Amino acid sequence: MIDLAKLQPILDGYKTYFPEHWTAEKYKWEAVKNFQDHWDVEAEDFGEMFKQATSKTFNLLSSGYAYPRGMINNFAKADKEATRAMFRHLFDESIDLAIRVEAFQATAENLREKYDDGTWKNHYQNTNAISTYLWLRYPDKYYIYKYELYRVAANELSADYVPRKNGSTDSMIGGFKMYDEICEAVKSDNEICQMIQEHLTDTCYSDPEYKTATIDVGFYLARFYVQEKKNQQYEKEWFPKGYSPNLTIDDWIGLLKDSSVFTGSSLQIVKRMKDYGGQATCKQLSIKYGENVNFYNGGSSALAKRIAEKTGCPVMVTDTETLKWWPILYTGRDADNNEEGTFVWRLRPELNAALNQVDLKEITLYAQALEEVHGYWWITANPNTWSFADVKIGEEQFYTLYNDNGNKRRVFQNFLDAKPGDMVIGYEAYPTKKVVAICQITQANDGKAIYFKKIEGLTVPIEYQALKECPELEKMEFFVQPNGSFFKLTKGEYDFIMDMIRELNPIKKPDPNVHKYSKADFLSKVYMREERYDVLEALLRNKKNIILQGAPGVGKTFTARKLAYAMMGETDDSRIEMIQFHQNYSYEDFIMGYRPDGTGFKLTDGIFYRFCNMAANHTDKDYFFIIDEINRGNLSKIFGELLMLIEKDYRDTSITLAYNGRPFSVPSNLYIIGMMNTADRSLAMIDYALRRRFSFFEMEPGFNSDGFAKYQSNIANETFNSLIEQIKLLNKEIAEDKALGRGFQIGHSYFCGKEPDKCTVEWMRSVIEFDILPMLSEYWFDDPVKLQRWEQNLRGVFDD
Repeated sequence: MIDLAKLQPILDGYKTYFPEHWTAEKYKWEAVKNFQDHWDVEAEDFGEMFKQATSKTFNLLSSGYAYPRGMINNFAKADKEATRAMFRHLFDESIDLAIRVEAFQATAENLREKYDDGTWKNHYQNTNAISTYLWLRYPDKYYIYKYELYRVAANELSADYVPRKNGSTDSMIGGFKMYDEICEAVKSDNEICQMIQEHLTDTCYSDPEYKTATIDVGFYLARFYVQEKKNQQYEKEWFPKGYSPNLTIDDWIGLLKDSSVFTGSSLQIVKRMKDYGGQATCKQLSIKYGENVNFYNGGSSALAKRIAEKTGCPVMVTDTETLKWWPILYTGRDADNNEEGTFVWRLRPELNAALNQVDLKEITLYAQALEEVHGYWWITANPNTWSFADVKIGEEQFYTLYNDNGNKRRVFQNFLDAKPGDMVIGYEAYPTKKVVAICQITQANDGKAIYFKKIEGLTVPIEYQALKECPELEKMEFFVQPNGSFFKLTKGEYDFIMDMIRELNPIKKPDPNVHKYSKADFLSKVYMREERYDVLEALLRNKKNIILQGAPGVGKTFTARKLAYAMMGETDDSRIEMIQFHQNYSYEDFIMGYRPDGTGFKLTDGIFYRFCNMAANHTDKDYFFIIDEINRGNLSKIFGELLMLIEKDYRDTSITLAYNGRPFSVPSNLYIIGMMNTADRSLAMIDYALRRRFSFFEMEPGFNSDGFAKYQSNIANETFNSLIEQIKLLNKEIAEDKALGRGFQIGHSYFCGKEPDKCTVEWMRSVIEFDILPMLSEYWFDDPVKLQRWEQNLRGVFDD
């Protein structure tokens, strides 16, 4: 349902809008008429028929980034019968609409994959394109669906329908229902109906159900009505209302030429305000052109004072009888939530007009701070040609000044201006569309190329859309004209982007809790013989991947982290990541996959992918990825194509990932430590391919180690000593049991971590009753005699 009371002023506004814009919008009615005249699904030359039938759709089926009509033409050339069948099914009204739409998209993707000539990156048959086909075929039933327009309409009309940005069929169908309500109101408005019928010509569809008129009303609502409403609201908010400095355009021209009034910095302020569009906050000007906020704030007040002294113009007096200077230059309003800063200034109309007549070419637009010695740039990589993922940290790359045809690159001057030390934001174009790296110019152009090195790969890349939606970056050269590959950034823009980067990719700060950690520290904490530690470290250094296997309680998890500390030489937990596999763990969790983000599904990096990128940024340090219960996951499914990359011989070797099409490698400074219980029956399920890539290290109970002997001596408890002797005997019997074996022995960790005064009979008894005996019940469920004997042996330790 929609709020019809909110719709009425929109319809009233449309009546004024329509005559002025009819010439520009008439093509919609003509597009329908042309389609109705030429559509013939049985035409011998289906492609030519389709081209003719849609020849007047113009931007409805083609835009700067999507070409659904062009792709249908391509499909028809490659397989006209399959394409014909697509449309026959889509236009079959006996079939549920959702099924038709989804089948159309599935067929389009199949055709794209089957006949792709290397340039078919997308079939472009989204719900906007498909709804257009439906509207052209059945103009008395359907509408053109476009998420952006429907979202604005739903918000403005307080609809109970909320469109989703995921392009789903459900969202389109829900939008049609909302437009049905709008259409009923349009049909009931005699003025609109009469006005439209008076303008329709023989080249137009008659639109008896006013569906196309409803589409036009929706377009007016989203593109004109809402903006007019916002402008009116802004106009009410501009302050002050009853004050004017009474300065004409000629007065302002004279002042602008007077260097005693408009100093160099004053001219910079008004030139930048003018360049920004005539209105901005001081913060926005600071980000875009440089200088701090006070340069614009304080500079404007000082300029206004000089103007008042020179001209004697009236000055605004506040309620507290203080003078307010800035209204001489501007009107103002509070900034919106999406505008950086707190207060927006707008040049007074007379001053704005005067700036058009004064030559300010010699006034610098962008500030260059005294301490600033570097420039700032944005470089775009085309993943079809090269990727930042293929560039190692510190590796120098070059970018030619001329393309393969010998022509100058776009914005050629940028290539000439780049100098060593300049900072560069690394962006990858479609399909990645993310900022993925930070680089630095290493050598100025030599007539052939510029040279740069990658200094950081982003663990969490920054989405194009997140940057595009920032008002502070709307004037950025790349967003104003994205054609090209090397673009200038202002310091403010670079700093703003870096703030976004650092929010998700913080620079690691020294951690006061990180301490040195040695082999001796390991042996003092982990109850393992020194020669066993030497073997363990050597295995991991050599193989890169190791699995610690052993009975429950032998300290596998504890050992894994302490081993990482010992090999790093410090207790730096930021270089350790630990996860646990389970039966539902997937490639999408581990590497990357699509996850819901509130408006649809978004490609999200997995934990291993991010950790590899982090390690790749610091190749001089070791990183450790620890996987508990590694045998419980579907390993081939989780690792996917990375099964090869984790091998020692393939470290730092890139392959292209299926999801994002980007190169990826596992760095050689990353070590993987898996853990699993040999008592776990799923051990036999370990994939052979994984077995080949890991070394397996048997973790033994540490009762006979020097470390445990020292711990036991420190406890100095006879009952504890007797209990440990019984456990050793129990382990001997378990190891000799053909149905069990050494992997089922009782680990020492059940009895560790106690101070002498905490090692009580109650604690030891609880370990036996609630940890050890339940385990033995599972081991010897079919041998009650043996189980009873060991129950008596262990409980007997505590008998007086």
